[in-house]
Amino acid sequence: MARALLASFADSLALTNPNAPLTPSQWRIEILSGLTVALALVPEAVAFAFVAGVHPLVGLYAAFIVGLITAVMGGRPGMISGATGALAVVMVSLVAQHGVEYLFATVVLMGLIQIFVGIMRWGKFIRLVPHPVMLGFVNGLAIVIFLAQLGQFQVPGTAEGGGGHGMASGEWLSGLPLALMLSLTAVTMAIIWVMPRVTTAFPAPLAGIAIVAAIVIGFGLDVPRVGDLASIEGGLPSLHIPMVPLNWDTFEIILPYALILAAIGLIESLLTLNLVGEMTNQRGGASQECIAQGVSNTVTGFFGGMGGCAMIGQSMINVKSGGRTRVAGIAAALFLLAFILFASGLIEQIPLAALVGVMFMVVIGTFAWNSLTILRKVPRTDAFVTILVTIVTVMTDLATAVVVGVIVSALAYAWQNATRIHAIKRESRTEEGAQVYEIQGPLFFGSADGFMEIFDIDSDPEVVIVDFAASRVADQSALQAIEALAGKYEDAGKRIQLRHLSRDCHTLLTNAGHLIVDSDDDPDYELAVDYGVRTGIIGGH
Repeated sequence: MARALLASFADSLALTNPNAPLTPSQWRIEILSGLTVALALVPEAVAFAFVAGVHPLVGLYAAFIVGLITAVMGGRPGMISGATGALAVVMVSLVAQHGVEYLFATVVLMGLIQIFVGIMRWGKFIRLVPHPVMLGFVNGLAIVIFLAQLGQFQVPGTAEGGGGHGMASGEWLSGLPLALMLSLTAVTMAIIWVMPRVTTAFPAPLAGIAIVAAIVIGFGLDVPRVGDLASIEGGLPSLHIPMVPLNWDTFEIILPYALILAAIGLIESLLTLNLVGEMTNQRGGASQECIAQGVSNTVTGFFGGMGGCAMIGQSMINVKSGGRTRVAGIAAALFLLAFILFASGLIEQIPLAALVGVMFMVVIGTFAWNSLTILRKVPRTDAFVTILVTIVTVMTDLATAVVVGVIVSALAYAWQNATRIHAIKRESRTEEGAQVYEIQGPLFFGSADGFMEIFDIDSDPEVVIVDFAASRVADQSALQAIEALAGKYEDAGKRIQLRHLSRDCHTLLTNAGHLIVDSDDDPDYELAVDYGVRTGIIGGH
């Protein structure tokens, strides 16, 4: 397994040809992209640490450890992981009620759960997320990123855990400070927009940050800076066993939080994996990403970090800056550690307006603007799901929104197929006086009642033929409906024949099995209930 992991890592170091090493130009692009991502990670990690109610270094350590491990062994080169707001909002109640040590224990258990999910290869179920849900997820996330940046337009105040610095006080900037903040943000966005048209040798977001920071520092402009959030100075993360009682009571406290955090983290990571894959033409890696997220969170919990998952905003920065391999993610993590150890004073001088400008450009690039036009063209159900997921993402969290979207899409699909069941009635060409029902559409739990309503048992002749050539018997409810129909015709003293049912239907139908007429063109498919009925898992005949 270690050899396979090393081979996967080596292969991912190439942009297009897995057998070709990176050129000096590509190394420069990857490292500079990592530097850009690291700069964008700092205010996010600090802000999410405040949201969770822990010290900023807890968020920064999580961003470093999670980012480094997932960059080395994750399922999608180019993805960036770190401390995220989706997890922080769940952690806040745990920290408030039980303290930060219980958070560390929860993160360890969260990671173990994610490793188990990866080993079981359950990550593949992300394929069940429909495209309208993905559109809503992307749009909602873009709005969330945008709203998160608005907090930087507040007057810096004092907050707990900041060592004399802190989050915004709640009072909005006004007058000249607001004008300066908006102007610098606009300048950063303009540089990012123009830079690719001038040269691609330097990542545009990094150019925007560097130029605006030089203007602010050079002219001594009084604008909010990274250091106004909190001091990021610290040492190397050290091994720290969570100081919690090792008993059943502790497990009962941390398990619900661990399950929720693991689910949210994996959903957000796997959706980001798909999104980055579409941009870089990469496929697969879901189970590997689950294991990587699990290992990173388990390690983070033992080194005083708050845990994390994939970050779509920073992943977009990385990909659009040219980062395509694991080098960029590793560089981002190492740069972040270097900021903590050696360059905290310099990084704290970076104006927040530059980082806000970068994130605003991420918002513009992330939002699926074409969805605004296609909403009028797609089916109303798909349009509704897209809008619903967007709203739920903004109002609650990404995981809840995706689950809601998948459930609504599944119910809509089931209802649409349930209404498709109907029959074409005709007289039999081979058996005089017989009535033929040619069933059209799938027969499953949603259409079973509609299937029964098709038949007019009292008015039908003595011989009735039910032809399933254009249908598909899908589940146990369908089998029960066929059994019930056969029983009603037999009770009425009429003879019924069932044609074009598969061999497994013949086996699973008990009472009506003898009514099936075999032919050479019978379909050959396996019922979803086949194994369950044979083993007794599903109740029935």
